[in-house]
Amino acid sequence: MSDHKQHASGAILELDGLTVSYGAGPVVHGVSLAMEQGSVAGLLGANGAGKSSTLRAIAGLEAAQGRVIFEGRDISAMNVAQRFHAGIVYVPEGRAIVTDLTVEENLTLGGYFVDKATRARRQQMVLEFFPEIANRINAPAGLLSGGEQQMLAIGRGLMSGPKLLLLDEPSLGLAPLLVARVYERLGAIQKEQNLSALLVEQSFHAAAKLATRAWVMRHGHIVGTLDAQELRSREGRQRAIDAYLGARQEVAEHA
Repeated sequence: MSDHKQHASGAILELDGLTVSYGAGPVVHGVSLAMEQGSVAGLLGANGAGKSSTLRAIAGLEAAQGRVIFEGRDISAMNVAQRFHAGIVYVPEGRAIVTDLTVEENLTLGGYFVDKATRARRQQMVLEFFPEIANRINAPAGLLSGGEQQMLAIGRGLMSGPKLLLLDEPSLGLAPLLVARVYERLGAIQKEQNLSALLVEQSFHAAAKLATRAWVMRHGHIVGTLDAQELRSREGRQRAIDAYLGARQEVAEHA
């Protein structure tokens, strides 16, 4: 839902040797990738593969070595707030909405630094995309269903007019029908707004609904790349599972 001028065609995000370390050592080992402007890409892998740490490092929430390049500019030295203002918006796992506030108040929080007219316009667009929460606009967010809370979390992220939306496990804890609905709405938003999005998923099927490219992570390394056709094919699914499990670490890279 970006009001920004779009960067020239090419990569919106490039990672060059991204490494994230905790006390025990690296959890992300020298990850390098590039995603195209206006595309949806996925980071797939089992729990503990380093996917969320990679996403959080892009948002500036984890200290990292290596370079993060956004719209052709090295933003590695930027903090979380600076990256947010540059257009990188992170929607965390577990939704992290403010349950005591109403749906409308949560959306206002998401667009707190923009002018009133822009905020009102964006809120209207969010509510058109997510009619379920439009019907609960004055309800405390804590009373929403899991699927509605996820829609609200995404809607709140869209209120700031992101250029790149980082979605951490958007299908986590949702019934398959709700996953399909959330991803259907995300697809509509992406097409209408030409939004770039990078999503972290354990669910191959969920990611394949939207992503046109995915990287498979295992133990902090990228062990495979899948294009749009492979994401939607039985063979591609098997390759991803093999890479998840480490059964075939030599998964072919497709540039």
